[in-house]
Amino acid sequence: MKTLFRRSALLLALALPFAAQAHKAWMRPSQTVISGNAPWITVDAAVSNDLFYFNHVPLRTDGLVITAPDGSRAQAQNLSTGKYRSVFDVALDKTGTWRIATVNDGIMASWKENGQPKRWRGTVAGFAAEVPADAEELRVSEGISRVETFVTNGAPNDTALKVSGRGLEMQPITHPNDLFVGEEARFRLLIDGKPAADVELEIVRGETRYRNAQDEIKMKTDAQGEFRVTWPAAGMYWLEASSRDDKISVPKASERRLTYVVTLEVLPQ
Repeated sequence: MKTLFRRSALLLALALPFAAQAHKAWMRPSQTVISGNAPWITVDAAVSNDLFYFNHVPLRTDGLVITAPDGSRAQAQNLSTGKYRSVFDVALDKTGTWRIATVNDGIMASWKENGQPKRWRGTVAGFAAEVPADAEELRVSEGISRVETFVTNGAPNDTALKVSGRGLEMQPITHPNDLFVGEEARFRLLIDGKPAADVELEIVRGETRYRNAQDEIKMKTDAQGEFRVTWPAAGMYWLEASSRDDKISVPKASERRLTYVVTLEVLPQ
């Protein structure tokens, strides 16, 4: 049963980049701005119907990467996955800005076998072994998804904000832990390290469970991949952007689908 649960969670996580859906993937830290002598934070990670309530399935943490303010890698502590969420602690033993992300690559394939439709989702490594090479009406898509958040202990810095140059990423112009109600913030979206123009994105403030409307903010990046947001209220915000291209790594794939999600906290003035 435990193996089946992990398999189901893996398939859902890999499916996220491939289609728009009501369920939202997210990570939510207990605090994003903190000052202290080696403080800790706790992070909830889930895929849910309501922002930031865990009421659907946990977010997969296999691709969890925690980047410390000096660029080194840190380990999650007390990691646990339950029915509706994953949860872990991070010891902020260095001052500056931390990046906490899950990064997953996936392949989705569909074909017919003896006239019956078949579907498969998994990793690039498993594709050749598990999908028949001569499958009838084979259709293959690749996907890269990144779900992340930022936390600053003490004075902020930019080392952990450096992008990897792979997939869809956000390059902050305004520091992601320096966001305030009524102030304009600037960000840039990149695809494989280059400005991503005309990419659609959606921003939604949390606590949607207690609102009749999502009150989403929709916009597109400009020619330099930039977008600007003036925050209407304090709270935790969920931002999602997606894109498609033909930069495939599996020869039989027809497209690559990219998804980026970040949780940002906006503070009152």
